[in-house]
Amino acid sequence: MSIKDTSLRQQIALAGAALSSLVVFLSLKYHDRPLFRKRIEGIPNVKGYPLVGNLPSILKHGERFYDYNVELFESHDTLTLAYPAAGIPETITTIDPQNIEYILKTNFYNYVKGPQAKAFLYDLLGYGIFNANGDKDQFTDVFVKEMHVMFDNILEKASIEGTVIDFHDVMFRFTLDSFVYLGFGIQLDTLLNKEKAPFAVSFDFLQRLSAERFIDPLMGIKEGLVNLFCSKEKTTRYNVSRVDSFAQQVIEQRRKEMKEGKTDHKDLLSRFMNATNECGEMLSDRELRDNVLNFIIAGRDTTAQAVSWLFYCISQHPQVEQKMLQEIEKNITDEIERDSPALYEAASEMSYVHAVFYETLRLYPVVSSNQKYAVHDDVLPDGTHVKAGTYVGWLSYAQGRSKRIWGEDAKEFIPERWIDENGKLRREPAAKWSAFHVGPRVCLGK
Repeated sequence: MSIKDTSLRQQIALAGAALSSLVVFLSLKYHDRPLFRKRIEGIPNVKGYPLVGNLPSILKHGERFYDYNVELFESHDTLTLAYPAAGIPETITTIDPQNIEYILKTNFYNYVKGPQAKAFLYDLLGYGIFNANGDKDQFTDVFVKEMHVMFDNILEKASIEGTVIDFHDVMFRFTLDSFVYLGFGIQLDTLLNKEKAPFAVSFDFLQRLSAERFIDPLMGIKEGLVNLFCSKEKTTRYNVSRVDSFAQQVIEQRRKEMKEGKTDHKDLLSRFMNATNECGEMLSDRELRDNVLNFIIAGRDTTAQAVSWLFYCISQHPQVEQKMLQEIEKNITDEIERDSPALYEAASEMSYVHAVFYETLRLYPVVSSNQKYAVHDDVLPDGTHVKAGTYVGWLSYAQGRSKRIWGEDAKEFIPERWIDENGKLRREPAAKWSAFHVGPRVCLGK
C-alpha cells in the first residue's frame, strides 16, 4: 500500500471520527428537540428525540392527531405548550381562552395567516376571502329543496329497504350540491348520481391534500413522489386544472349571459360580477374563482361535518333525540315547513335543538385546529413570550375536552350545559368555545 493510499485512509478515518463526534455532540445538546431549535421558555416543551424532536411522535399519531393533542395537554397539566418537530416551523399551541381571544381579537393585527398557510392552501383557495353575506331566505329555499332530494331519493329508500348508507358521504353530497348552486348557480346533482362529477372528485382531493399538508411534515416529499411516479389523476396539478376548468367555464358562460341581458341569477358569482375590488376595478376571473370557491369550502365542509357529528351524537343518546323531536314538533308545523322565512325564524327559537348543536360542536368542532403567525414580538396574557415569525396555534378539539375549562364532565355529551335556569340558551364566551372563531373573522354561519 502506498503512502498516498495510507494518507487518504487516515484522512477519511479522521473525517469520519470528526463527523461522528459532531453528531454525538449535537445529539447531546439537542437531545429532545430539533437541530438548532431553542426551547420556548415559560411553557412546557414536550420532550422529543435527538435532532428531530417530536417528528416521530407526530407521524406515529397522525391518524389520531387531535386525540394525541388532548393527551399532551392533560399529561402536562397545562393550557399552553410547545412540541417542536423537525420540518415544522416554531409553534406555540394553546387552548387558553384568554390567549385565543387575545390572538383573534385584542391584538388581531399582529397575528396573520402567515406564509405556511398561504403556501399550503393556495392551490385550492387562491387569495379569496369568505366575506360575503347572502339572503337567508334564498339559503333556506336551497337547503329545503336539496333536503327533499336527499330524503326522497336516499334516506326514505334506505329506511324502507333496511339498507345501510354512508351518512357522512350523503351529507357531503347534499352540502356540495347546495353550496355549488348558491355559489355558481349550477346543479351538480351528486345526490342523484352514484358517480361523482369530475369537479367534485378533484375538489375533494384538493381539500384532503390541503388538510394533510398541515398535519404531515413529510407531505411535500410525498407530493413530489406522487407527481413523479403516479398517474396524473393523483397529481395536484391535474386536480387543480379540473377545478379551475369548471370554474372558468361557469364564469365565461355567466359573462356571456350578462352581456345578453340575462340578469336573473341570484347566486354569489353573479353578485361578485357586479362588485369591485379594493382598487375600484371589476373582479378578474381569478378573483371570482377564488371568492366563490372560498364560499363553497367554508359552507360545504363545515355544514356536512357538523350535521354528520350531530347525527352521530344523537344516535348515541336516544333521550336527547326524543327531546329534540318534541321541541321540533311543538315549533314546526306543516304550514311553517312550506314557508322558508317562517321556517328560518322557528328554527332560530328552538333552544334545546341549539343546545344539542352547540354541544356537538364543543366535542367535535368542524375546524379542530388553526394557527396564526406573529408579525412582531409579543407576550400572551398567560405570560408566554412570542417571537416574531412564530406560529401560535389553538386547538378547539382539545379545548372542548379540557377539564380545566369545562369541568370534570368535559368529555361527556350533555346538551343541558347550554340551557340556563330559565330554559333559555346559555351563551359562553367565544374564546372558551371557539367553534365559530373569535373577533373580526367570526364565522358568518353563526
